[in-house]
Amino acid sequence: MVFYTCGPNEAMVVSGFCRSPPVMIAGGRVFVLPCVQQIQRISLNTLTLNVKSEKVYTRHGVPISVTGIAQVKIQGQNKEMLAAACQMFLGKTENEVAHIALETLEGHQRAIMAHMTVEEIYKDRQKFSEQVFKVASSDLVNMGISVVSYTLKDIHDDQDYLHSLGKARTAQVQKDARIGEAVAKRDAGIKEAEALQMKVSAQYISEAEMAKAQRDFELKKAMYDLEVNTKKAESDLAYQLQVAKTKQKIEEQKVQVQVVERGQQVMLQDQEISRREKELEARIKKPAEAERYRLEKLAEAERMKLITEAEAEAESIRIKGEAQAYAVEVRARADAEQLAKKAEAFHEYQDAAIVEMLLQKLPLVAEEISKPLTQVKKIKMVSSGGGEVGASKMTGEVLDILARLPETLERLTGVNINQSRKKKPYI
Repeated sequence: MVFYTCGPNEAMVVSGFCRSPPVMIAGGRVFVLPCVQQIQRISLNTLTLNVKSEKVYTRHGVPISVTGIAQVKIQGQNKEMLAAACQMFLGKTENEVAHIALETLEGHQRAIMAHMTVEEIYKDRQKFSEQVFKVASSDLVNMGISVVSYTLKDIHDDQDYLHSLGKARTAQVQKDARIGEAVAKRDAGIKEAEALQMKVSAQYISEAEMAKAQRDFELKKAMYDLEVNTKKAESDLAYQLQVAKTKQKIEEQKVQVQVVERGQQVMLQDQEISRREKELEARIKKPAEAERYRLEKLAEAERMKLITEAEAEAESIRIKGEAQAYAVEVRARADAEQLAKKAEAFHEYQDAAIVEMLLQKLPLVAEEISKPLTQVKKIKMVSSGGGEVGASKMTGEVLDILARLPETLERLTGVNINQSRKKKPYI
């Protein structure tokens, strides 16, 4: 078995054993059994034919010669046409196929020429080409050949018939041209005169319109200038008025700011006065109350100490009743003893006891009085020339405050420290 292939421009025909009818393959491949099967090829190339018809008499008996160009080929895609072409041309060369197609086309071309006049062929070449193409295609398709295209290439004759037709046509065209030129010149003159007249009229009208437009422009410009100047003056006055109003508002805002500032200053002064009052209260009143509270707590602590000792001693006694009685007795004895001592002390010392207690607190008072001086970082002192200046002046002020304490205590407690110190208490 042999494998054969062919290109798209040819076809293969396989006949013989098991190939009835023969197999036709256009541009493909096939297996062939040697000796029992036969393979033949047919060309599918496009053939260009130069179709010439010499001295053919037309319908009016005028002999002319026509040359046409035709493109034909065996149709391989249509199985029926390929089968017809194989029957007609299998085993023939391309030249032989081309000769057969050329003879057919030339015969149809002569027949079409005989049924048409020279003028029809000469003036309407497209019509002649279409008729030849149509008639030849219907005949060649039976042979498996399709006409791809047909074009009329040339027409000529030996009797100068076509030349004479050209002369007559040329003369007619020249005559029409001369007549047309004269008419055109006449019409052009008339049109030119009319155009000139229209031009002059249009010019006068245009000048009148321009003068009118100029007048309207000047009037409108004057009106616009008047309106613009009026608006400008109004704008200037409005601007000055707005400037005055703005200045007035600014002055009002300044006054309001000053009022607010003064209010804030008064508020700050009130706050400073309140702060100083609280500071004086914290420095004098609060320490005295704290000292009184401390003495009360010390006495209470002493009492609680004695009670705690008594309770602890009572707890050591095994008998619960005696312990409780003993604790009550000790607590009562401690309270009575404490009250007796206090009463005895106050009875014996009277004012001296109070003075003694106050004298014990004088160092604390002096410390609180001089304490602000220790926190001052910088002091400026101004002298009027009539007293001391310097550290001695500051310490003198502190000593003066301490010297006035007896008078203050006498006003608070009614006890004269100086007289009480002269009395000698009994021990």
